[in-house]
Amino acid sequence: MTRPPAQAVPEPALTDFLTAHQLAAPGEAARWTPLTGGVSSDLWRVDLPGRSLCVKRALAKLKVAADWQAPVSRNAYEWAWMRFASRHRPDSVPELLAHDPEAGVFAMAFLPPEHYPVWKARLLAGDVRPATAAAVGELLGTLHAASAGDTGLAAEFATDDNFHALRIEPYLLATAAAHPGLGDVLQGLADRTAATRLALVHGDVSPKNILVGPSGPVLLDAECAWYGDPAFDLAFCVNHLLLKSLVVPGRRTELLRSARVLTEEYVRCVDWEPRPALESRAASLLPALLLARVDGKSPVEYLTDERDRLFVRTAASALLRAPAPTVADVLDAWANAMGARAEPGGGPAD
Repeated sequence: MTRPPAQAVPEPALTDFLTAHQLAAPGEAARWTPLTGGVSSDLWRVDLPGRSLCVKRALAKLKVAADWQAPVSRNAYEWAWMRFASRHRPDSVPELLAHDPEAGVFAMAFLPPEHYPVWKARLLAGDVRPATAAAVGELLGTLHAASAGDTGLAAEFATDDNFHALRIEPYLLATAAAHPGLGDVLQGLADRTAATRLALVHGDVSPKNILVGPSGPVLLDAECAWYGDPAFDLAFCVNHLLLKSLVVPGRRTELLRSARVLTEEYVRCVDWEPRPALESRAASLLPALLLARVDGKSPVEYLTDERDRLFVRTAASALLRAPAPTVADVLDAWANAMGARAEPGGGPAD
């Protein structure tokens, strides 16, 4: 959660939200500063005398170039996911303060960036620590294990429409439209993912939504929460580590190691189904998500070199046509492709 210099003027409904929930006294001075990083919600830091907090409101139209609509009801499911996580791993989410489900707004504690840096920023700066990735894998696996087989959670998070709008359509189906030759494969992955209901899925386990806290990782932005296929979360996070291995100079080995240890720690927690079954689904989803971050509705902003985008298309397409059985096999194929990649001047990549 980084803070730009601009000062926002909030809508009266947002200031009313603070007073209605006794987070601010009527007329109390408050400085609202927009926070950056997401496309699906407005997020503010609110500085009050002697304290700070965050206010988040879901948007009906996401802040991307493509026309991407999503129900604002996801704000309530994010709140509910964070409540679930706080019961099992209290340090894994910010303290929850207040929620207005009808308005699609909630408030949570502000975690200062000097103590809770964003993992994405660290990675892109070259500060790559596999131990952090291992902790993320363990946390994710623990939360999935805690939710697996819970019929109450399955009923509470029957958010198929939200997940379709936020993940299935913009990632898998939009990518299928961009790659007709892979359309059947991607449609099959979409159908299988939508039909798999085993555990509570966060849906956006990305380094931009993970803070590196003093007591371990802190997860944010659970707007896509859904009782479904936990393999999606694993593949979604590993995907980001692979993409960053293209753009962080001199840290390829550490990024690939991070992807490997994250997967290993996660898989150790899998007790709700045979581990090979989950790994197989994650391994087949991973190249689809790689391709989606180039040609889906939400391409990553840091792949600015067309050679990098072409590399992702080539490597991911090959893995979609000939699926690997495990995530480790996908990582090996990615590393081999990078090792053989020719850079300008004819030499192999570093």
